[in-house]
Amino acid sequence: MLFPGQGAQVPGMGVWLREHHTLAVELFDEASDVLGYDLAELCQQGPAETLNETIHSQPALFVVGIAAARAYSEAFPSVQSRVVATAGLSLGEITAVCYAGGMQFADGVRLVQARGEAMQACADAVDSGMASVLGLDFESLQSVCDDALGANEDGLVLMPANLLCPGNIAVSGHAVMIERFQPLALEAGAMKVVPLSVAGAFHTSLMSQAVERLRDALASITMSDCRLPVFSNVDGKPHTSADEIRDLLARQVVNPVQWEASIRAMIAAGVDGFIEAGTGRVLRGTIKRIDRKMATQGFGDGS
Repeated sequence: MLFPGQGAQVPGMGVWLREHHTLAVELFDEASDVLGYDLAELCQQGPAETLNETIHSQPALFVVGIAAARAYSEAFPSVQSRVVATAGLSLGEITAVCYAGGMQFADGVRLVQARGEAMQACADAVDSGMASVLGLDFESLQSVCDDALGANEDGLVLMPANLLCPGNIAVSGHAVMIERFQPLALEAGAMKVVPLSVAGAFHTSLMSQAVERLRDALASITMSDCRLPVFSNVDGKPHTSADEIRDLLARQVVNPVQWEASIRAMIAAGVDGFIEAGTGRVLRGTIKRIDRKMATQGFGDGS
């Protein structure tokens, strides 16, 4: 069971779930009470600019992901019983931990709200961002980053941040470096460089101020060992220990996302199919680039 990360949000997300599953309505209501605003209305009507803000998109994706996974469990109990592992992309990893029993839903909402606020504060402090790069392998992309940085006497940041699948890696860093990077990447053979709908340079040292705030938020909630292994973005390995997961979730915001490594590790462990719970189909696309024969399914938006 896989859960998407920031960038998958879109006005209308969660509407199909709330129309067809009572539990989704209940989860949205509970989340709205915790957040202090009507999350269902924001998800349904936007505007997109507000929904795209980190402080709003992270809770929205978390709630839609949990609602989709629980609705799937009700709709397909025989398949649900075969789920043996879980993972999520960046923010989606918290959704995965909650799904695996590592925290209560309301605590998960509080955690993603705190995470979004901490990361937004870091993003507001410096002009930064992310971009998806299509068509370059890791070594070539790293070489372009090095060329763009040059001597780097100003201490600017530019680095691979989301290692999604072959030919699809996101870079993250100062906005001026993203701008400098784009023509160099195209010259090096990239097919496309696409700016991402995120507030700042996630998964780099520019998020370092968010780590302690996130550790405090993690310490304030009760966490349990997970009933399913959660494959971590930090190391691409399975974890069930609450203490290990608490540490990894804090470290994740300043470390590159090892998504491809996580998927390959799950396949190597015997996983024979993946369900993308929530909105969008980005994760299914990455899996087909990793192993085109792997079975995939989406659940959460009626498609």
